[in-house]
Amino acid sequence: MGFLSVLSMAHKWIAERTAPGDTVIDATAGGGVDTLALAALVGPKGTVYAFDIQQEALDRTRERLHAVESNDNKLPEVKLVLENHANLVDAVDPAVVGQVSAVMFNLGYLPGSSDLTIITEPASTLAALDAAIGLLRPGGIITCVLYPGHPGGAEEAASVEAWAAELPQSLAQSVTYRQSQRPAAPYLVALEKRPQKA
Repeated sequence: MGFLSVLSMAHKWIAERTAPGDTVIDATAGGGVDTLALAALVGPKGTVYAFDIQQEALDRTRERLHAVESNDNKLPEVKLVLENHANLVDAVDPAVVGQVSAVMFNLGYLPGSSDLTIITEPASTLAALDAAIGLLRPGGIITCVLYPGHPGGAEEAASVEAWAAELPQSLAQSVTYRQSQRPAAPYLVALEKRPQKA
């Protein structure tokens, strides 16, 4: 039967922590796979923000969403934001700070892009993760799929893993899901925000 892929596991954990009407964020829209999954989870009364630094990624995401909507599937409002994910807080409605139920990251480069040198970078990714923690509601989740196999990917993966390990347990609990025998394979780091004591 095998284990779930890292992306399927990320989707499973997010599905367990989101509900119709929620606000969610895809911090790296890419081809729109995660954006569409989030949109289906929160339904027509929810809100999805999808960020990317490449217009090509947002165009692909828009096409994917449009293909589903034209089949009479009701999707929520999806805000496609051409912006670095480090600027999450500046681009979302201030009313949702502390209310977001899920933030997804799928790092690396845009598959099939004409310029594969455009990749996510450790500094902006860590800034985005810090921002995401502040946006989450208690019990909310961040998932981060890491790709150590491409140039620059191993460094970014190590920095994300170190960031997650150093978070105070009073703020969030973090887990790593990976194939131990394949060190270059993609893997998942996720964290769940804990309720804060008054």
